Amino acid sequence: MLPALFISHGSPMLALEPGASGPALARLAAQLPRPRAILVVSAHWESPELRIGSSPQPATWHDFGGFPAPLYAVQYPAPGAPELAVEVQRLLGEADLSSSLDPQRPLDHGAWVPLSLMYPQADIPVLQLSLPSHAGPELQVRVGQALAALREQGVLLLGSGSITHNLGELDWRAGPEAITPWAAEFRDWMVEKLSADDHPALLDYRTQAPHAQRSHPSDEHLLPLYFALGASGEFHIEHSGFTYGALGMDIYSFA
Repeated sequence: MLPALFISHGSPMLALEPGASGPALARLAAQLPRPRAILVVSAHWESPELRIGSSPQPATWHDFGGFPAPLYAVQYPAPGAPELAVEVQRLLGEADLSSSLDPQRPLDHGAWVPLSLMYPQADIPVLQLSLPSHAGPELQVRVGQALAALREQGVLLLGSGSITHNLGELDWRAGPEAITPWAAEFRDWMVEKLSADDHPALLDYRTQAPHAQRSHPSDEHLLPLYFALGASGEFHIEHSGFTYGALGMDIYSFA
């Protein structure tokens, strides 16, 4: 059975400058059974209600600005999974979670950047599920629980965000050895609670975790973790580290 994953996708430049995360993602993909499809919840598709990408051939969306020209040339032409999208909608409905299909949605960089490092052939069908971020962690846990059975059917469930995400306090010149203390304290608290399977504390992280507001001024980049947690098994750290001093690059599996 496939695990559920949480991937800190970092800067879009990860696609061209993979650092330590790229090899970690490639190793993880090589260790897993080959998925028949990949379902991604990305921090970069926020929506009022749950939406499911159902395009048979989703475009690669360069949903960012100010980066070098070669990044905009990167394509990830994975096929979509419209039949799986219908199954996802059914499973969500059985859990009293309403959703709609979106046949126009392209793959945002929260999906295609990490997948380009995990499965560079782009030959595994991919679909995205949107993130109603206003509903907080509780909804994402419910969504993960509703779709957990897909793990037994060869579908890789992947939450893509960041364990810390405060772009206003990054040091863009810092090397990977530079770690900002407040970001490390928040990450360590999350790991402690995940290891202990302490759901009440995790759901209340914004009041209980040290430096929560500073680590996540808004929480859309942490919420995909709760999707993976909801679909989860045993927590494992696959990779740990920071870039730019305070941008967490951790990768977790829930097997």
